[in-house]
Amino acid sequence: MANKIAIVTDSTAYIPEALNRQYNIHVVPQVLIWEQKTYRDGVDIKPAEFYQRQLITATHPTTSQATVEDFKKTFEAAAKEADSILTIVLSSDLSGAFNSATQAMVGFGPQKIELIDSRMISMALGYLVLAAARAAADGASMEDCAHLVRTRIPHAGVIITPITLEFLHRSGRISGTKRLLGTALNVKPILELVNGKLHPATQVRTTKKAQQHVVETVAAKLQAAKRFRVAAVHANAPENAQEMLSLLCEKCTPLEALVADVSPTVGCHTGPGTTGLAWSIED
Repeated sequence: MANKIAIVTDSTAYIPEALNRQYNIHVVPQVLIWEQKTYRDGVDIKPAEFYQRQLITATHPTTSQATVEDFKKTFEAAAKEADSILTIVLSSDLSGAFNSATQAMVGFGPQKIELIDSRMISMALGYLVLAAARAAADGASMEDCAHLVRTRIPHAGVIITPITLEFLHRSGRISGTKRLLGTALNVKPILELVNGKLHPATQVRTTKKAQQHVVETVAAKLQAAKRFRVAAVHANAPENAQEMLSLLCEKCTPLEALVADVSPTVGCHTGPGTTGLAWSIED
């Protein structure tokens, strides 16, 4: 077999496609339901198309976890090239993907499958997946790859800021009163992933100040770290994401810095224009 360990994740990681191909990472799509039609995230609909449509469409999409069948199909494909499969998925507090993967594992074999709840999302998840894929490519064992991921989970994170409260309201995350008040005051929420859940960290006036706040907050978190990787993530706002990444890199020196899309299954709750920073510390 060309690779003894196959790496599987779900589409919320949204690792840049070139890296997915380089490390042969298998991606299970999350599901979007929009106007009675089902879309596989990253397969049937791409981020740019999704966010452009979200701006002009009154109806609001809903999301569903990756299916048991999709995990089974992915495991079967991965099994053709490996004798063990390491599966790393988004936080189980944000999606049922972990449960779907657990069910898909039942009776599967002879390949061994290890399943990890990353407690992360977006490129915070993506960097954990890449760490495992790179270790596997260097000849690490399944046990060593899994241990590496588990030890890095507490040292990864993501902070995002939507440019409007509208989509948080549409998805039921905030009340109509909060949306109206926030819009009137030009308030931009800042959300941080804490213990596997996205929590409101603070609110800042204007998008520019919100993005600056995210940069300063992440820079402070990385101040004592020696080895770390960062990613600026965005929902159809690549220029803003690149600016945030450049500002962050003026304050610290990451091993790797890249720009990545926010998965539509995440962005359907936060809306077009959302930006943020994800990180993974490797000290």
